[in-house]
Amino acid sequence: MNVRLTKTHIMQDDSSHSPSYTVTCEDYVHVVEFSPFNSGTPASLLAYGGNQYVVVGTCLFQEEDVETEGLEFNVLRAFHNEVRVDALAWSPESRLDRIPNIRFCTAAADKKLRLLTSDLQDRHEVKVMEGHTSYINHLVFEPTEGKQIASVSDDHTCRLWDLDGNESAILRLRSPGMSVCWHPEETCKLMVAEKKGTIRFYDLVTQQAILSLDCGQSPLMSADWCLTNTIKVGAVAGNDWLIWDITRSSYPQEKRPSHRDKARLFKWSRANENLFATTGCPGKINSQLLIHHLGHPQPVTIGSAAVGSGLSWHRTLPLCVIGSDRKLSFWMTEM
Repeated sequence: MNVRLTKTHIMQDDSSHSPSYTVTCEDYVHVVEFSPFNSGTPASLLAYGGNQYVVVGTCLFQEEDVETEGLEFNVLRAFHNEVRVDALAWSPESRLDRIPNIRFCTAAADKKLRLLTSDLQDRHEVKVMEGHTSYINHLVFEPTEGKQIASVSDDHTCRLWDLDGNESAILRLRSPGMSVCWHPEETCKLMVAEKKGTIRFYDLVTQQAILSLDCGQSPLMSADWCLTNTIKVGAVAGNDWLIWDITRSSYPQEKRPSHRDKARLFKWSRANENLFATTGCPGKINSQLLIHHLGHPQPVTIGSAAVGSGLSWHRTLPLCVIGSDRKLSFWMTEM
């Protein structure tokens, strides 16, 4: 199944515009994630999921490949998931060169994690991991080798798992865990963001918090560690986005109102440390996407999607994707 799509025309003088690209899906998209890791091929791995399914595919954009017209989206495989997928994380072990190997982990509405490993042909393994007692909000693989997974939940815990499904550690939180991020090189450092507005950095050797940041407001819904410049942390709480320089203060350095209807997600671009995106809570009709540049007072791009959900940035391009009703919408930002 190879879908060739052409680029829609963008009015450059209007910051509010339709997506640069769209891909039609068969069902409502609840989560969407670009793999943050090199696939070993020019294309990027992308997974999206919803009610009882996850689709894995590759994306190649004309901005990165001269031969490509618009976006070339290739479905590699659809996986059945017993319940609705609420969150998804890619393993750094996912590669498409030599012998293809796909590995990702999902969090589902039944409070379980599922680790899926596939060679995209005959071998297909699912490992179910149980332990959380409430909704799982976010999860991440250890980024260098991918031998551990961290997940955060409404049950006031961050749990670490090995690939056999065993819990290797439990960090007790003071409120629901909303986001978890691993340091890109120092694998003993983990960031955990809590709903009541605190972001803590843990040393996984001692399992103790070594630093904490304070929003000064709640509910914190999402936070992200800038992996291209790890002194920067961003979050959304209430209607605002907030940015910290962790070397300076535990209070945010910058804070701006962004979404009238409460902000839902915050994600840093992987291509530019000054670029980030926020989404509003899904409204009755549309969810708002705002792309911000730290040097600009106003958002550089305003987009929206019908009941949008999920948010992810491409590994090397200033391009992000959100899911919505039977559609993936991609926004390319002019740098």
